[in-house]
Amino acid sequence: MARKTFISYKYSEAQDLRDSILDALGDDATYYQGETSDSPNLTDTSTENIKNNLKDMIHGTSVTIVVISPHLTNSKWIDWEIEYSLKEITRQDKTSRTNGVVGVIMKCNGGYGWIVQNKTNDDGCESRTIDDSKLYPIINSNRFNLKTPRYTCAHCKTVNILNGSYISLVEEEDFLNDTSKYIENAYEKSERIETFNISKII
Repeated sequence: MARKTFISYKYSEAQDLRDSILDALGDDATYYQGETSDSPNLTDTSTENIKNNLKDMIHGTSVTIVVISPHLTNSKWIDWEIEYSLKEITRQDKTSRTNGVVGVIMKCNGGYGWIVQNKTNDDGCESRTIDDSKLYPIINSNRFNLKTPRYTCAHCKTVNILNGSYISLVEEEDFLNDTSKYIENAYEKSERIETFNISKII
């Protein structure tokens, strides 16, 4: 089932991936509520005007897609967009629900090594680590935050990439190959949000 989506991304380095995501959404792109090439240029307007415009886009969506790019944390807006997506906001007597959120890791220089490291643990399990210094605290706080963790391996305490965190991080190629899978996963977690320790503050 199609969900209303918003894409949060750093324009200067992730515009092409934003466009690729819209292409991959196919007919479901009609439910996309974020900016496009036809959106007005707000560069020279006030911070309050930009925020109000973003609020209009995000309110009423159910899934926020965050493009994880190398200089993500230099953005003035992305952490605020995530915070707004996670909060329940009342506007004109209509209260939004907390969005599901999925992070899409951008492929750079042919791979994901700029942020992802894969390793084999001493018990033979494959796992990955993410360089959390490249992420906002609001993303890190919403990873590995299932109230009752379900380990895929009790020995090395690994968790499922998609279900062990409220904000899952998936690689660009995987996401583009099956957008509905990852969007639905994010939405489904928002339906059982009480099972996670959610952080909604920047």
